[in-house]
Amino acid sequence: MTEGDTARLVAWSDELRRVHDRLREALRVTRRALDDGEPAEPAARELLLFCHGFCTALARHHEGEDRELFPAVAAAHPELRDTLRSLQQDHSMIAHLLGGLQAAVDRAAPPAELGRHLEGVAAIMESHFRHEERRLLAVLDGLPLAVDPHDVLGPL
Repeated sequence: MTEGDTARLVAWSDELRRVHDRLREALRVTRRALDDGEPAEPAARELLLFCHGFCTALARHHEGEDRELFPAVAAAHPELRDTLRSLQQDHSMIAHLLGGLQAAVDRAAPPAELGRHLEGVAAIMESHFRHEERRLLAVLDGLPLAVDPHDVLGPL
């Protein structure tokens, strides 16, 4: 293994932290758009764009983990299969919540309703991210996965 290979292996945990931080920031921006928005059409369009971008980024992140990262972790660390199954269940729940948020945005739901949707997504997302970081970061430091990080963790 060369020095560059070691850096690439260690980078998986760094990549996951960076993506989680960017998704947390995208959620903050979306919340600010809702808090600052007025019922006027331009504010509604802006909120729609923020929500769509955030929902798409989070969904792609989880899809990449389910497709590429979790199978590689399970193969290298079978003792983590229950943890991975739990994280995938979170992905399913978050996808359901994102669908509800997107539907509310699409039908121009009142700000209070949109806020409730965002709070639900935020709560499970943060709990999920912390669990994932606690259980997987050390494992990712040594995971030999030769795949483009954007395919695994999303385009953020």
